[in-house]
Amino acid sequence: MNRLVSAGVVTVVMSGLIFCTSSTPNQGNIAVKENERGLKEYYKDYFLIGVAVSPQSLKTDEAALILQQFSSMTAENAMKMGPIHPGENLYNWEGADSIAAFARRHGLKLRGHTLCWHNQTAAWMFKDKEGNAVTKEVLLQRLKDHITEVVTRYKGTIYAWDVVNEVISDSPGEYFRDSPWYRICGEEFVARAFEYAHAADPSALLFYNDYNEIDPIKRKKIMKLVKDLKAAGIPIHGVGLQGHWSIYEPSESELDATLKDFSSLGLPLHVTELDISVYRKEHSRREKRPEDSNAVFSSEQESLQTEMYKRCFRLFRKYKEAVTSVTFWNISDRRSWLDQFPVSGRKDYPLLFDKNLQPKKAYFEVIGFK
Repeated sequence: MNRLVSAGVVTVVMSGLIFCTSSTPNQGNIAVKENERGLKEYYKDYFLIGVAVSPQSLKTDEAALILQQFSSMTAENAMKMGPIHPGENLYNWEGADSIAAFARRHGLKLRGHTLCWHNQTAAWMFKDKEGNAVTKEVLLQRLKDHITEVVTRYKGTIYAWDVVNEVISDSPGEYFRDSPWYRICGEEFVARAFEYAHAADPSALLFYNDYNEIDPIKRKKIMKLVKDLKAAGIPIHGVGLQGHWSIYEPSESELDATLKDFSSLGLPLHVTELDISVYRKEHSRREKRPEDSNAVFSSEQESLQTEMYKRCFRLFRKYKEAVTSVTFWNISDRRSWLDQFPVSGRKDYPLLFDKNLQPKKAYFEVIGFK
């Protein structure tokens, strides 16, 4: 039976699957085909299937796709420290509240992202009134106040938090990233962040989250951090593997080794930010080059992406005892953070749904395992 919340609905039938979207971009216009299977149904015996959203996306025809396909959501930016806490005595709750309300209204799980990160943190956090760096004691108190305020507000709605994000350095000879957090507090801020979050919501699952985890050197450092936190009795409950990969990496053996190694920690694994770029992976911003100007989603890219998604989900299923959630980082190729990174203005096509919210070939490989 169709549940049509309002008029203005376009229903598209493709390979026996029905995809409903609203032609009117308004949050109230949500059409859901209740008896049709989405990703969340295909994977209900394996892991949660999530998606990163913005407050604006929940007011468009993407809302129907979210409800049809996904069982959990993550706020892409609205809960990060900078957007939600732009001034010492100023909190901006509007965007985060709207995402939390949508999740509650429709019965979706909600992951919180992220409580402590070196990026998207307002400069005031690290400075005193004269513009000098604050002391360790002041910064830790500010971190505690922030985490307590945010986690308490969403207690009972957010079931898992990415507490600390990306503190491990990409440089082979360096352990911690040289961030303001580390320069002022040393390694201690990581443990304190988990403790503050646990005190604010003892029922929430707390994750350390990082990228480039397929690199054996960085992977070893991430695992050392997690092991050390566990050994010290710090309340860390899981590891977030971002999964910002490409059509060229990881290989079967690389991803298998990655999941095997992290599974050995005995903690739940969440693939937190999955996308498969159609370009070779780069981790630093750069200027646009002539060859980037006319980028299109070619048949070769489509074929390689389809095979990579098939590979990834085959291995996620293999490690289903450890992998308990897989979250896509953005909803469709209509808009992705990879359109701006690492090359500003270069269009990427990293997701399972195209710009018209229709499933790509990779989608059918992901669901075609039974």
